[in-house]
Amino acid sequence: MSEEKRKKEKLIIIGGGPAGITASIYGARAGLNPLVLVGPEPGGQITTTSELENYPGFPEPIGGFELTQKMTAQAENFDVRLEYESVEDLKPEGDNYIVKTDMEEYETETVIITTGAEPKTLGLEKEDKLRGNGVSYCATCDAAFFKEKDVAIVGGGDTALWEATFLSKFASKVYIIHRRDKFRGAKRLGDRVKNLDNIEIVWDTEVKDLHGEDKLEGIRVFNNKTGEESDLDVDGFFVAIGHQPRTKCLNGFVELDDYGYIITDDKQRTNLEGVFAAGDVQDPDYRQVVIAAGSGAKAAIEAAEYLEEKHDKKAK
Repeated sequence: MSEEKRKKEKLIIIGGGPAGITASIYGARAGLNPLVLVGPEPGGQITTTSELENYPGFPEPIGGFELTQKMTAQAENFDVRLEYESVEDLKPEGDNYIVKTDMEEYETETVIITTGAEPKTLGLEKEDKLRGNGVSYCATCDAAFFKEKDVAIVGGGDTALWEATFLSKFASKVYIIHRRDKFRGAKRLGDRVKNLDNIEIVWDTEVKDLHGEDKLEGIRVFNNKTGEESDLDVDGFFVAIGHQPRTKCLNGFVELDDYGYIITDDKQRTNLEGVFAAGDVQDPDYRQVVIAAGSGAKAAIEAAEYLEEKHDKKAK
């Protein structure tokens, strides 16, 4: 696309989760008129969380989707522009950056990347084929489809324990499959699932295979201490083994660590001047909504300061 046809921006934010929306609010208040390229999944991972108990300002638990709606409404009050476009490529040009989406091409002075993370898969042969046909990565999204049925969930962290608890409200039986002999998640969550009558914990066990062609008919598991294999007849199988950063669309645009997370300093700066990152895409440790939001605020503040310094230099 010719330079004349490109849309010119001061600040483009890639991603519309808590980090991106918070960055947009701070960017708007700084007079940057930010454009948020939300992508195909507005709200990010938080929308799949049934209840948040630890986000300040809400004495009662709030659903992730509801919180996202409130954040977005607040951003729109500041006239933040939201476009549901997917980024396909980014590249530097002079001291600006070209952002190409599936619909437009933009030239921007600064970029804040808040693309988040996505669930890890097990890499089983039929996993992708059966996704949406018995295999799921979001209990809060799909639990209702398995009312009074038997399901299994694999994982041992907070997410797996939360989702197992949620599944127990719908399913007749919930198997928690964990490869170790104790959970990694919070003790209170572990105690909760241990006290639920329709949850059975299968320790030291891993999933070997998925049964079924057009829909899931069961899973094959093995004990990693004894080597013994067995089948579980379940209608639903939920994967909750962690997340990986969504950096595929960056195509080597910024430096990543060995796990694919964007490397930033304590001011959310990447290795490129004027390019910042916030939220789970650069946070392999905490993955908390309040921390993502805070890092989004930091990134926008730093972007505003960067632009002010840049324009001051040009004016001299």
